[in-house]
Amino acid sequence: MSVKTSSLAHETARYMRPATEVMHLARMGSSHPTRLSFLRVLLRRLASSDWQIDRPVWNVDATGVGHGVYRVKSAERTYSLVAFAHDLPPEMRSDRVIATAWDATFTLFDGDPTDGDIARLADNVPVQEAGRISPSELTLARANRSVRLFEHVVTALSQGRQPDVAEIAAVGYLMRTTAVYGSGKFGASDRADIAERPELAAPFQVEMLTVWLIRAFTVDIVEHIAAAKGGDTAVRLGPALRRSLGVGNSTGLGMAPFIVRHPVLLNNWMMAREEALARVRAQPTTQPLAISDLNAALAAAVTNAEGWHSEHPVQVRKLHDLRRDLALLSATLNTWDWNAAHPWDALWMWGAQTLTLEGQEALLSLMLEPHGALVDDLADHMGADEAASFRINGAMPVAELRRILETDYAWALAIDFTTPENVARFWYVSEEKLEPRLGERATEDGATLEQPLCIARLMSELHATVRNFNGTQSVAALMLAHPEHRFAVRRVQITKHHPYAEVQDNLIAADMLPIDLLRCKLAFFGASQFDPRSDRWVRISLFAGAPFPDDIKAGGAV
Repeated sequence: MSVKTSSLAHETARYMRPATEVMHLARMGSSHPTRLSFLRVLLRRLASSDWQIDRPVWNVDATGVGHGVYRVKSAERTYSLVAFAHDLPPEMRSDRVIATAWDATFTLFDGDPTDGDIARLADNVPVQEAGRISPSELTLARANRSVRLFEHVVTALSQGRQPDVAEIAAVGYLMRTTAVYGSGKFGASDRADIAERPELAAPFQVEMLTVWLIRAFTVDIVEHIAAAKGGDTAVRLGPALRRSLGVGNSTGLGMAPFIVRHPVLLNNWMMAREEALARVRAQPTTQPLAISDLNAALAAAVTNAEGWHSEHPVQVRKLHDLRRDLALLSATLNTWDWNAAHPWDALWMWGAQTLTLEGQEALLSLMLEPHGALVDDLADHMGADEAASFRINGAMPVAELRRILETDYAWALAIDFTTPENVARFWYVSEEKLEPRLGERATEDGATLEQPLCIARLMSELHATVRNFNGTQSVAALMLAHPEHRFAVRRVQITKHHPYAEVQDNLIAADMLPIDLLRCKLAFFGASQFDPRSDRWVRISLFAGAPFPDDIKAGGAV
């Protein structure tokens, strides 16, 4: 991870939280979005550069069926969301990934689509996996209406009145996406083909741009239907209510293994966030504006927590902890001594000793918020050239490999994999949808198809081999004798230079909660209002409170 100066690196190093503290599921599953989250990175770039945003095509009938094009354009590049609105019977509306029809489908086109492009996309995008897109498309997505809120807003606007604020707050979105695919899936452009573009260098920028433009579409389509229904009586959605709306999303196990399969990327995400916190803590003094911004961010967090609801027992407990911790933080800040030495570090140490994990991770987000000038450059280092770390160093002595294993994977070697509770689950890929799934080893078939996602067990097995292997021999010799350990050896060598590369827990344990993996990744996306529906899938909201295309240049905070 690069830093602004070597002196800054030296000063912040002692404030960095170690991986042994950070990389556990309980803490990762308490993550909150920060100003380094990918949707915030996207919005800052759109707000600060010469991007122009318009809607050159809107061919939608009175029933809300048709297509539109949303264009984001600079002097060098153009990206166009092609949106298709459908007439979906209520009985076909489903959040499940196995659904075959949706209220709306989308693709992000690389450039300005011609009429021929739109005709081709109209034959393929609405059927999603059953169709085929090309490298000219960067993403493929679909969404369903929140029937309750969508119809309420259409009715209210068509009658010349604003929808009920409580109804808006209770749901928070007009549509929710059930999938946003990119990175070569179903024929879309490979990530490697676009990763060098400055505007797409940060992770998941095409996916975030897709969802942000979908958000604009959801408001446009509801206002269009209301105008067709109400004629001259109809009104548009008020600015405050409009801005409060996000895009809902239902996310399941398909996303969970990502951060395990991409250790260098995970390291860079976590390293950026941890260095950002360290930079803030390292400041010897503070400024009145930063204190004011902290209090404003805290007030917004309190409001968000009050409106955040869930019925899942795990999240109910977390919400209780969060609300209590935010109240305690508010009371503490009323008398906080900002003139003391290193006041930000003192605040962090108070939180680490006083707050729950949920409150601590919320405090991290709040402490970064006033310090954009200090930390925003770290977003430039959150991508990864993973191929550069893929080659195994065959010349490394086995003794060195063993040393790294026994030091950096001590947490894994402490797990007893002979007990049923520590091997209770197995990860596999479903034949039906080619999506990751989690099976129960004692009661379900399929363990023979197990995916190598339990890094702790793999390291335990590797250690059993290298423990008695000649330490002066090379890793190449080890691989010749034991090729079954190639995957684990590569990860050990990656971890030598990437301390935050591993989730330091047993991912096949009986008490493992997959939603912790989901929440960690989704917080880096910028998601809010986490609402688990089980330990394996969660509903969230994206871009709630963010600017729309027509006000992105207005200068509001992003």
